[in-house]
Order: sequence, then structure tokens, then C-alpha cells
Amino acid sequence: MPATAQEGGGPPVEEVRTRVWTVPTDRPESDGTLEWDSTTVVLVEARAAGHTGTGWTYAQRATAELIDTRLAPLVTGADALRPGHVWSVLHRSLRNAGYPGMGALAVSAVDTALWDLKSRLLGVSLATALDAVHEAVPVYGSGGFTSYGPAEVAEQLAGWVEEGVTRVKMKVGRDDAADAERVRAARAAIGDSAELYADANGAWTRKQALDHAGRLRDAGVTWLEEPVSSDDLEGLRLLRDRGPAGLDIAAGEYGFTLPYFRRMLEAGAVDCLQADVTRCGGFTGFRAVAALCDAHGIGLSAHCAPQLSAHACAAAPRLRHLEYFHDHVRIEEALFDGVLAPGPGGALRPDRSRSGHGLTLRADRLERHRVR
Repeated sequence: MPATAQEGGGPPVEEVRTRVWTVPTDRPESDGTLEWDSTTVVLVEARAAGHTGTGWTYAQRATAELIDTRLAPLVTGADALRPGHVWSVLHRSLRNAGYPGMGALAVSAVDTALWDLKSRLLGVSLATALDAVHEAVPVYGSGGFTSYGPAEVAEQLAGWVEEGVTRVKMKVGRDDAADAERVRAARAAIGDSAELYADANGAWTRKQALDHAGRLRDAGVTWLEEPVSSDDLEGLRLLRDRGPAGLDIAAGEYGFTLPYFRRMLEAGAVDCLQADVTRCGGFTGFRAVAALCDAHGIGLSAHCAPQLSAHACAAAPRLRHLEYFHDHVRIEEALFDGVLAPGPGGALRPDRSRSGHGLTLRADRLERHRVR
């Protein structure tokens, strides 16, 4: 049953706690500019009136210390039905500590926990609390790491297509000859009915990116993510203006603050903007980014964290799709019962019959990987 709000507001947040796990990847992974063998998830639980809200971010374990020492004392005692107000308090509190980067990651984790808590207190789904305009959220399968050979890429991407996901993405940018072979294998494996995306993670110069854009489009690629650094707005605009027709340019996943996204949109740098709910300030921040996209007439695609992003995306008017990222899918399926899985049309459908994000934490499954 929904909690009864106190006079003048909702029940106070009674406790905020963090947990951290570092989970090994199932195989070595890399992209055009980075290599890794594990992923760390920082989880926040916020409690009020017998209910617990859960949120998280993918960040270093030090993020949890920042939450425990600086943010949790500010959240404790706050009105549990006012996550937007709490967000503004937390944002201001990090002025001297540094908001972009770890500060934004920490606020994102807390904000998503508070929105989940509010939804559970009200007895409604997160999608309902966020005022969803979509019933379903299209996804694209994301993996195809540069550490994967042609056969591995083909198997993974074809697997998603067989499950009904008709958009899949692979990493490029580390080795030109290897990339060409891997792209050919991927294209052959997924067939003509599926879209193939590529992500260079900012590995190329402008001239290299223009050259590769043409080759990728010839190979049937329709989405090129971060062909140059996401900080090179002129370079992204160059690719958007002079790249081949039918190849969308995308970037934005490293945005922490609203001005970052505004500058990218005003520069005309992307055909589709990306934002990460676990980096851009949680649901509160993501809603603001969605409003910017709506004002500029540009589509929005969510970066990773599918079990949180599905609810945020449902409330984004100009939604394109959501990245169904291999590492995060593995972790979220292990951490929770009740996870959403792609259904008809390769889409996630938030369950409006369950309060909050509808997930039940099963921390025992990853106990061996807990580091805090």
C-alpha cells in the first residue's frame, strides 16, 4: 500500500546506504581507445516509511565514499516525495568538490534511488511517476568488442537478431584491417533485415573518420558513434555534414551537465544525442536532456543501464532507442529479479503493474564480487 504523506509533504528519508561490486567480464573486452576486464557497479538504497528505493551507477568504488560522506547526510531527513528538490541540494553541495565526473555519477545513483523510492511510496511504476509517453522502448544489442574476433562478433550480434532485436552495435577503431574483417562477418551474420551500428569511441582524427565513415556506410552501417572525440564538436559537425548519406552521427554519453548537451545540440554536432541516466544526473537530469532534445527537434538515445534507462526513455518525447549493453545486462540480471527483457519488436516494456522499477535486489548472487 502507498505510504501516507505527512502534513506538508511526504515521509522523510530515514537511511541512505551504498554497496559496491566489481564484476569480471566474461571475456577480455576493449574498444577503440580502452581495454577492461571488469565492471564496477555502485548501488544506493534509500529508505522511508517501510519502503526502499534502489538506484545505481557504473563507476569507481570511490563514488560510494563520496555518497556516504557528503551526499547521504543531506538526503537523510529530506522529503522522500521530492527527488527534484533533493537533486538541486546535492548539485549545489558539490560545487567545490567538483560536480562533473564522479560528483555527477554519485548524484545520479542517489537520484535514481529516490525516484524509485517515491514511486514505491505512491504505489506506481517509475514509468508512471516519470509521466511516460511511450509504452515500449526500442533497444539495440551492444557489444562486438574489438577484442572479439570475427566469429565472436558474428555469434553475439546474430544472437540478438535471433531474439528479435533488429539493431546491433559493434566496436571499431583499434585495427583497420581487423575492423574490416569483423564488420564483414557481422554484416553477413545478421542478414539484411537488421541494422548494423558502429562505435569508434573517439579513436580517429577527423580525416580518418571521414575515410572510415564512407567504408562503413558501404558495408551497410547506418549509425556511427563518436567517430572523433565527443569534445570535438566541430569534428562531429564535419562528419555530420560531409559524411555519407544514411549514416547517423551520434555522441553524448559522457555528458554530466546540461550545458554539455546544450552546446552539442547548438553546434549541430549530432543526428541523435546520447545521454546516460547513471551519469547525467539520474532521472532528474535525463528529463532535462530529453526536454532539450525536444526543443531542438533531435532524437535521444539512452546509453546503457537498461533496467533504469527503460523507464527514463519511456518519458522522452523524441526517443530513438536504448543501448542494451552486454556488460550491464549481465550485471543487472545477476543483481535483480524481475528484469525487463526485449519482447516483440526488440523493445523493453516497463511493467506498470509493479511499483518503482519493479526490481527485487538479490545481492547474494554477487556476494563474491562485493568490494564495499
